[in-house]
Amino acid sequence: MNIINKATFGGGCFWCIEAIYRRIQGVTEVYSGYSGGVQKNTANYKDVCKGNTGHAEVVQVIFEQNKVDFKDLIYIFFASHDPTTLNRQGDDEGEQYRSVIFYHSEQQKAIVEDVIKELQKEYKNPIVTQIVQFQEFYKAEDYHQGYYDSNQNEGYCRVVISPKIEKIIKKYKTQLKPEYQ
Repeated sequence: MNIINKATFGGGCFWCIEAIYRRIQGVTEVYSGYSGGVQKNTANYKDVCKGNTGHAEVVQVIFEQNKVDFKDLIYIFFASHDPTTLNRQGDDEGEQYRSVIFYHSEQQKAIVEDVIKELQKEYKNPIVTQIVQFQEFYKAEDYHQGYYDSNQNEGYCRVVISPKIEKIIKKYKTQLKPEYQ
């Protein structure tokens, strides 16, 4: 029996995180979007980029729990970005690029807290990833969905996203969907 679950992660530009999770076995859907802000029902790229909404760029990951463990998704999340920089990933700066995990259950929250305690030993600086109860997800505009796969030759994709994907492919090769191995 397939148990479908959700995870919501923000680790900088949603194009990066989305491209990574699309390649993981057991992940059935990934959507770029916005979460964690105070402005309701109006989250859009223009407003979020201005930093006026309080939302983070996130991905909502739909996964089959019997094929990929939530804990593994967290490890992949931390390997895909720098969780020690506050409100920034590379040149992307602002609250909308913060490192954040929106948990969907108390069990998810406990797992995230345990993984952070474990991983902190590997980082020189403190992990600043926020752990926040999930409230709402606003799907980003259609042109953001699957952005990397449709624009791999674009400069940002080649320079920023491709190296992150290559790193994940090396580290998590056995967890990739067959077409990405």
